[in-house]
Amino acid sequence: MTRLILLGILLVIGGWSFSEETTVVVHPQDTGAALVNPMMGWKLNFYSNILTNYGSKLEPSDTLDDFPGLSCIYLRLPWSYIEPQEGVYDWPVVDAPAQRWIEKGLQVAFRFSASESWMRYATPEWVAAAGAKGHNFTVGKGVDEGGPFWEPDYNDPIFLEKLEHFLAVAAARYDGNPNVAFVDVGSFGVWGEGHTFASTRITYPADVVKKHLDLYARHFKKTLLAANDDFSFQGNNIIDYAFDKGMTLRDDSILVQPPPNSYFHAAMAQRFWPVRPVILEHEHYQPSIDKGAWHRDIFLRAIEEYHASYICIHWFPREFLEKERTLIEQVNLRLGYRLQLHKATWPAKIRLNERLHFTSAWANAGVAPCYPGGFVAYTLKDGKGGIVAVLVNESFNIQSLPVGSAGKPVVKEIDSSHGFAPNTCLGVFDVYISIGLRDGTPKIALPHAGEDGHRRYRIGTMEVLAP
Repeated sequence: MTRLILLGILLVIGGWSFSEETTVVVHPQDTGAALVNPMMGWKLNFYSNILTNYGSKLEPSDTLDDFPGLSCIYLRLPWSYIEPQEGVYDWPVVDAPAQRWIEKGLQVAFRFSASESWMRYATPEWVAAAGAKGHNFTVGKGVDEGGPFWEPDYNDPIFLEKLEHFLAVAAARYDGNPNVAFVDVGSFGVWGEGHTFASTRITYPADVVKKHLDLYARHFKKTLLAANDDFSFQGNNIIDYAFDKGMTLRDDSILVQPPPNSYFHAAMAQRFWPVRPVILEHEHYQPSIDKGAWHRDIFLRAIEEYHASYICIHWFPREFLEKERTLIEQVNLRLGYRLQLHKATWPAKIRLNERLHFTSAWANAGVAPCYPGGFVAYTLKDGKGGIVAVLVNESFNIQSLPVGSAGKPVVKEIDSSHGFAPNTCLGVFDVYISIGLRDGTPKIALPHAGEDGHRRYRIGTMEVLAP
């Protein structure tokens, strides 16, 4: 008996374990799958100002489930459709299409414009009747007393007062709504694009644009706001002002003109992309082709240079998917963030009273950071799929993974140590890995096989033995 006690003491002092430990090492491969994740992806222009463009042509039951990487439905339309009479708000024009995709777990985004080149009153007519000043215009001519379209004076106090009332109502619906990805500052410029080239051709002082930015920032305190790159035509400091207001950058004008004028403001995006998702919109697809402006290599280059997180489907989506499937697949490998598990190691067997050590190596193969962030979790499941243990590494936020160049991801290795709950079941369990909240709730889709339907990915097994 004495010799057995002595042996036990020596085993403890020597740090020996009764388990015959071997290490499991796995190297998961990127499947190439398109990922639908927060704060990135393809966005469908359901309305492109005109109600008949583009996703609006889909059957109500068609939610484009086969479009790889579709994450956001973009509803871009005139203010007058929402508030046809002062204080009377008709939201069905956005609620019906939005709910089709919200039911599928996707998000929506909005722009409400105040000037259009195809309808007279994008700003509701009652605003003009209330005394707001504005100008008639003809496209290509500018201000024209007999012009068919009306654009408000963007500095008019009555216009700004009515606009703020509308924004307050819109913010009550959408600010902080988890179904909303972003809202454009869309009240300045024709089509809400921040310029007047196709409308009155009037240049406004930078302070006028800042008033519009301030109105949105005053009411949308939680939801991401997007400022258009073309605001810069009214003053170079406007974009810096938008950044300081917590807004991100949106560029609506890539591939509008043939090379070398395919896009102009990639440099402007450099301040934004390290902290906020940059949004790109290309020219209407067929007109871009007709003008000789559509170049797939330049399209891909723009995503790289802007470090874009969102890119639009600015055409009839079925036709675009049919003609550009290869391009879409290429985009999905780089757009936004793409978190890859390069390696994971853990003990094949472990005693319940021992500490469990995991090592994993990660890389971000996308062009942008993982803005939502997240923590690596290891989940053990039994043969029936029941969760036995959840072990979260809270020491490393995946958001800090560096962004590498194409084909050259920067790999970061992280370690963690975990203790089991004393009532953990014993046996052989499947090991799953995921990225999400600190409590182990998965949030980020990964490009790996073995997904359990809840964004956890099976990487092997482990046996938990008695103490």
